[in-house]
Amino acid sequence: MNDSCLFCKIAQGHIPSHKIYENDKVYAFLDLSPQNEGHILVIPKYHGEKLKDIPDDFLSEIPIAVKKISLAFEKMNGKELEYNVLQNNGSSSGQVVMHTHFHIIPRFEGDGFNLHFAPKQATQEELKAFKDKLVPFIE
Repeated sequence: MNDSCLFCKIAQGHIPSHKIYENDKVYAFLDLSPQNEGHILVIPKYHGEKLKDIPDDFLSEIPIAVKKISLAFEKMNGKELEYNVLQNNGSSSGQVVMHTHFHIIPRFEGDGFNLHFAPKQATQEELKAFKDKLVPFIE
């Protein structure tokens, strides 16, 4: 943990939060600036700015926590939850707090939240060329 990191301080209990879930590797709490009601942040209890900085044993607990939280939300509401799981790496991607974190954003019909993707059409040749460049580096 990093003593100057906001999220590390929250996970350690030095800054109050509305804790939703916790185990020895992750901490989940309500976002103070929610996109929608029930917007939750899930963080590893290991300080790392980007996803690549988090050890696998901490990282592997994140999707388990997301699943537990989403199932609890469904039980609470009595219906299936639709939601986005978002994770940003670096300021140019929209990351504001430099501690790896995942957003669980519940979605509701007409909620006004929109992810504005602007897809570009790639050719099969472009896709293959990129794949051929990247795959040799995957460990």
